[in-house]
Parts: sequence; structure tokens; C-alpha cells
Amino acid sequence: MRTIKGPAIFLAQFAGDRAPFNSLESIALWAAKLGYRGVQIPSWDARLFDLKLGAESKTYCDEVRGTVAGHGLEVTELSTHLQGQLVAVHPAYDLAFDGFAPEKMRSNPKARQAWAVEQLLLAAKASANLGLSAHVTFSGALAWPYLYPWPQRPAGLIETAFDELAARWRPILDAFDSAGVDLCYEIHPGEDLHDGVTFEMFLERTAHHPRCNVLFDPSHFVLQQLDYLEFIDLYHARIKMFHVKDAEFRPTGRQGVYGGYQPWANRAGRFRSPGDGQVNFSAIFSKLTQYDFPGWAVLEWECCIKSSEQGAREGAPFIQRHIIQSASTTFDDFAGSGADQRANRRMLGLG
Repeated sequence: MRTIKGPAIFLAQFAGDRAPFNSLESIALWAAKLGYRGVQIPSWDARLFDLKLGAESKTYCDEVRGTVAGHGLEVTELSTHLQGQLVAVHPAYDLAFDGFAPEKMRSNPKARQAWAVEQLLLAAKASANLGLSAHVTFSGALAWPYLYPWPQRPAGLIETAFDELAARWRPILDAFDSAGVDLCYEIHPGEDLHDGVTFEMFLERTAHHPRCNVLFDPSHFVLQQLDYLEFIDLYHARIKMFHVKDAEFRPTGRQGVYGGYQPWANRAGRFRSPGDGQVNFSAIFSKLTQYDFPGWAVLEWECCIKSSEQGAREGAPFIQRHIIQSASTTFDDFAGSGADQRANRRMLGLG
């Protein structure tokens, strides 16, 4: 068994126009001072990373690695959450997601999708140039408006959506395979890949592609009342990334999973800083260690109550406390009586 790497922090929720959050150099120093050992970088934020240059230049990627290494950090992964979302967008969400694309692509779904695909292809090359083994993204969604349908869905609607989704992603998965990088979908409500069943539907349509993998984030399972520990048992072979994010679900007589259109603070299900919610992180770290999880424990801070500064400050020690130093010996080795095949056979009455 391997010891999970960490603590690391996803920079997307912290990047901004004011110091120390407006450059890779300064945000790396900030993260290091808080006790983090790795940073997960959003590839859409040019203040932190130039995706096109990263895909074209190993020298640039070496400089990026050197920048964070100068503060005792590693780049854990790149993220294309926003670009991945645009690989598949139902027309109902065209206006909502247009802002994820460059201005010249807006109001042009076909051009926006082509741009998103190109971004993912660049991300495969950039990840390889950084020496990374995994990358995180969203799947996008064609069927999401029909999750809880009225009137009833016509026969074949979901199958058609997943056939198309897989067809769009298969060339991207092949590109990541050529780059030697696992593509990890964050299983997330709002995406067509939002639970184990939908991941299986997609996996089957990609012919169980070896690069089709999962970012495990238990907070999204709490909000949809899915057993996140059994999820690890079922899919551990495909879990290559891990977001440490907490959540709580407290239904009432007035609202439940769907939240009644309320703001985050008033929903029955809401994201919380690690340790403030209901996720059993001790059990999660135990299971991931048991299954030889190869990656990093990365804080993704989202909370509707606590400040981001406090959440980031508390996140590194929280993760560090939960990382299990994997055992190199068996606890009862002291009572071992040695290995002797002939003695074993005699103990079994085999002569």
C-alpha cells in the first residue's frame, strides 16, 4: 500500500486580481506558508498557467515546475473543468455557459465546442510536458434537463445523449492515452456523469477506455445521498484523483435534495469546509489507502459560511491529520512461526 500524497490545494477558488493570488509565484508562496505541498492549477486562468504555451513548450513547463518547487511544492494536476463543460452543452444552458468561452466564441455553440475540444487536446500535451499522470475535467451534459422529467422521457432519449457524449470524448481520451495521462471526470451533479450508474453508461460506450477515470469528491455524493464509501469499493480501480471537500445534508419538512431554489446557505444540502460537514474522511482515507490510491489529497475549498482564508488555513493540517502512513509490516508479525511448506501440510493433515 502507498501513502497518499498531500496536502495539496486546488487554486481555482483562490485565484484573483490582488496579491498574493494573481501570479503563480505569489500564490505558490502563500500555499507553501499554509503547509501545502502541492498545487492543482486551473488551466483557464492565464495568471497562473498558459495552457497553449504549456502544450507547445517543455521548457515553459519546466519553468512552471521550478517556480512551485522553489517554494517546496509540486504541481499535482491541471484542471479543465470549464473547458470540459463546453464539450457538451444542452441548448437550455447556452447562455449560462457562454461566459466560459472566449468572447469571439459566444453565441456560437459549434465554435464554442470546437474550442473546448482543442483546449482538452492542449491539456493532454501540457500535462505530459509537466510530467503529470492525471488530469481533471467535467464531462458536460446533454441529458441533464431530463433528469427528473415531466412529461416522461421518450424511449431512447438518454441512450442517444450518452452515445453522443461518448463520441465527443473518445478522440480526447485517445489523445490523453497518447500523452500517457489519465483523464479524470469529476462525478458531479449538473454533469451527465453524476453518479456510478452514469459513469458506467459512459464507460461502456467508450469501450472501457483505459484513460477514462474518476476524480472522487465525496461532497457531491452527500448532496445526492449516495454511499460514497461503497463508491470507492466499486470504482477504486478508476479513482485516480481526490478532492477533499465536505458537505452536509439536513432535510426538513420544507425541502430536501432539490433545495427549493434557495441560495446555498439556505439549502438542505450545502458545501462546507473540511471538518464542518458530515463526510467521514477517516473512513475515506482508510479505504483509499487500502486500495493503494496513487494520487494526491487536494483541498477544494467551497463553503457558504466560512471564509476562504480560514478554510485554506485549516485545510492543510486537516488533510495532514488524515493521511495514513501505510504499513510496511503486518501488525501480528511478532507472532509468526516461520514459513515451512512441509509443516503447513502436516498442520492440514496432508502428511
